[in-house]
Amino acid sequence: MIYEGKQKIWKDYQKEIPDDHWYYVRSCIRQNFFPASERKFTDITQQMLGKDVYETPYHTTCGGIAYHCDAIPQETVMTIVARQFALMTEAGYENYVPSCVTSFGNYVEILETWHEFPELETRIREQLWKACRREFKKPKYLAHTSDLIYHWRNEIAEKARVRLIDKETGEPVRMAEHIGCHYAKMFPSKGIGGAEYPYVLAGMIESWGGQVVDYPERRHCCGYGFRQYHMKANRGYCVSNTHKKFESMEPYGIQAILTNCPGCCYFMDRWQYVIAEQTGKTYGKDGFGIPVFTYEELAGLVLGYDPWDLGLQLHQVAVEPFLDRIGVEYDPKAKYLGLNREDILRPELPTNLKCF
Repeated sequence: MIYEGKQKIWKDYQKEIPDDHWYYVRSCIRQNFFPASERKFTDITQQMLGKDVYETPYHTTCGGIAYHCDAIPQETVMTIVARQFALMTEAGYENYVPSCVTSFGNYVEILETWHEFPELETRIREQLWKACRREFKKPKYLAHTSDLIYHWRNEIAEKARVRLIDKETGEPVRMAEHIGCHYAKMFPSKGIGGAEYPYVLAGMIESWGGQVVDYPERRHCCGYGFRQYHMKANRGYCVSNTHKKFESMEPYGIQAILTNCPGCCYFMDRWQYVIAEQTGKTYGKDGFGIPVFTYEELAGLVLGYDPWDLGLQLHQVAVEPFLDRIGVEYDPKAKYLGLNREDILRPELPTNLKCF
């Protein structure tokens, strides 16, 4: 393919991202998996970068998990989402940014469906009015929170106190990026770089000094799959997907993984414990596993946030070897201190996966 053709294809998979004034919606499951990530997103964007990122306590789940588990019909989800858009409209915003990639995919699917079937949008508007006497405007711009961190990645790099450089060797840290399926695969044109070459996480890694490592199963699903996990009998499918990814990346010396999906981060972290307990095998160096970070956590480390304020003690895989590698300062004794620095006790450690 000629160079001009490649450039045109790449241009088709870019998206316009306004620099400010965003209506922010948190994720129902991220608040349970890695609650500090969403809190630090507002800290980084509002305090560190000085952006107008607004949120309301009145928003609810988007209904995406129930929809993808076939528990509720799509029209119910559409009405829930219509209320979310109404809250955005009432607050005076037109740029909408959800924290969850399933929510992001859900919103994209609904907006595309309304575009193709305007009579359905009319019916949803009627249902919303009957339910709660609200009206809404559709978002002018829809982005995922990882899009915004990507958009501001160079501003973050300018303020960096730590870079993704091995302090012993001076070499870039070798990192894998894992993109949530609902970010890039449902509607490739709505993400940065499409389904095969999404750049939203790779751009962060490169801007902050790291090296993105390719491997054969780079685009393979983490295995969450909603019904695969939420039905207990199917969870073997989940762990087998994640196992396939780790087996694939093992020869490439990957030192950390960056994700933009709450499920992907959770399962690629937790399943390393399960695999180690079931098989005795660990990945990474010296039996510590490969740490898996959210993009807010990685941005926070680069900006010099305390790793325990970022919630890294909630990870199953030990993060300390990575922190030492890039020169992050931390207090080991503060890892398991709760509010008011009360001792919340050290958890029981795994049998095979090394932890601190």
